[in-house]
Amino acid sequence: MQKNKTEKKQKGVHRLTAKNITCCVQCGTCCRKGGPALHGEDKNILLAGHIGRERLITIRKGELAFSPLSGKLEPIQKELVKIAGKGKGWSCCFYDTEKASCAIYIHRPLECRLLKCWDTEQLLSVIGKDTLVRADILGPDDPVMPYIETHETACSLQRVEDLISALLKKKEDPELLAKLSALIREDLAMRSRAIVEFGLSLEAELFIFGRPLFKILNARGF
Repeated sequence: MQKNKTEKKQKGVHRLTAKNITCCVQCGTCCRKGGPALHGEDKNILLAGHIGRERLITIRKGELAFSPLSGKLEPIQKELVKIAGKGKGWSCCFYDTEKASCAIYIHRPLECRLLKCWDTEQLLSVIGKDTLVRADILGPDDPVMPYIETHETACSLQRVEDLISALLKKKEDPELLAKLSALIREDLAMRSRAIVEFGLSLEAELFIFGRPLFKILNARGF
């Protein structure tokens, strides 16, 4: 039973690459699938300035994200901080497509160091364990932390999911649509206020607040 379970997990991760590969051929498939989640071991890389906050993105609890174990999108069970993608895609922002190389290879995060698409055992052993959240990186005394906590309550992804579920049963319900629109407006308003108060760039905003609700809803077909 355990063997079958492991084989199933490895099958999910092996979708990242072609068959019969026994060493890295620098095809870039792993990097194009998205940046890694950060772990406690990666804090030294962050503190040394090799990865700035503008290069990070927060995936909030309940948000859909690609699972390397199942090979499909699933709602995550706890907050994750990942290296951001390029533009509108998820390809790691440090991946140089022309040179097929990593801009921070020497200082790459734990998951990148462990990832061997031909042997996923080491990577599988750390997925979901000792992962960093925003508070780990900012620190409890950072003035933006209370703002994050307020945003999590006021623009809860659980409220969004509840409204989506209700709308699937009552399509085009004006009251439900109005509530969803109000959440989107509040999300954007809080981001705008934070940009002014804390001088955030667009890139840093994605680390502080995660993706805007309207983008999450667009991805869900709304």
